Amino acid sequence: MTRPNMPDMDFQTWVSSHQNRFEEQLQQLLPQPDIAPQRLHAAIRYSVLDGGKRVRPLLAFAAGDLVGAESMRVNIVAAAVELIHAYSLVHDDMPCMDNDVLRRGKPTCHVEYDDATALLVGDSLQSLAFQLLAEHQLNNDAVQQLAMIKLLATASGSRGMAGGQAIDLTSVGNQLSVPELEFMHIHKTGALIRASVLLGAQCGPALEEVELAKLNRYGKCVGLAFQVVDDVLDSEADTATLGKTAGKDAKQGKSTYVTLLGVQAAKQMAAELHSEALDALAEFGEPARRLREMADFILKRKY
Repeated sequence: MTRPNMPDMDFQTWVSSHQNRFEEQLQQLLPQPDIAPQRLHAAIRYSVLDGGKRVRPLLAFAAGDLVGAESMRVNIVAAAVELIHAYSLVHDDMPCMDNDVLRRGKPTCHVEYDDATALLVGDSLQSLAFQLLAEHQLNNDAVQQLAMIKLLATASGSRGMAGGQAIDLTSVGNQLSVPELEFMHIHKTGALIRASVLLGAQCGPALEEVELAKLNRYGKCVGLAFQVVDDVLDSEADTATLGKTAGKDAKQGKSTYVTLLGVQAAKQMAAELHSEALDALAEFGEPARRLREMADFILKRKY
């Protein structure tokens, strides 16, 4: 899959082009629905395809553009990250977790199928993500490729996304402080977003540690900004716009940036994180154009 010439393409065209091509990639990478066990594979495709903004893959593509990485390599890491994200959504929506019935504008996996199938969908997507990273060459250095696999594993597990989800579940009905809320979302939401940026960048020539640190800082800032904006949208937008149940966290007694800070202060926090993210990219110049545009996209999104 060859990506179009990026420098001459406006951002919205770049986004649409990548979203369309990425959807085609997922269609090919996911198990086909006529392969046994058919019901499980149909549920996997139902949960992954035709939905979502694909923010994490787009961040990986933008980081790949920064370093001039081969498109096929970035496609694989983008898919792996998106499969981890999709599995987390399937499990997060289950009755034992957030117990939601709507995701990406359609019934959640356990509603459309059943709880056991949804559990297996999440398990299968997690396994497939690491299968993809292991069976494709992502970097010329095998040691570096192992480090990339470790990066995604850490971002997904108890020291990353799953750990943040655990904190989230135990916080229901208990008001968190802003630092506690930030700690939770650095793990629950931010870890996978940072991994998207770093994995995309590591598909290309090796970067200096100081450069990776700046990209990590960028990823942390846009990851937190994404969550702050999410909380604002959850308080202001309706269910039809969001494609998921609006206002659910507040009704469940969960702390959000809006309940702790108020809408205006939360918007200001998102703007400050956006500015800090751009500062982290300052020394990269024009090659970081897409990463800067992605930071704008995250700040200004409406759903």
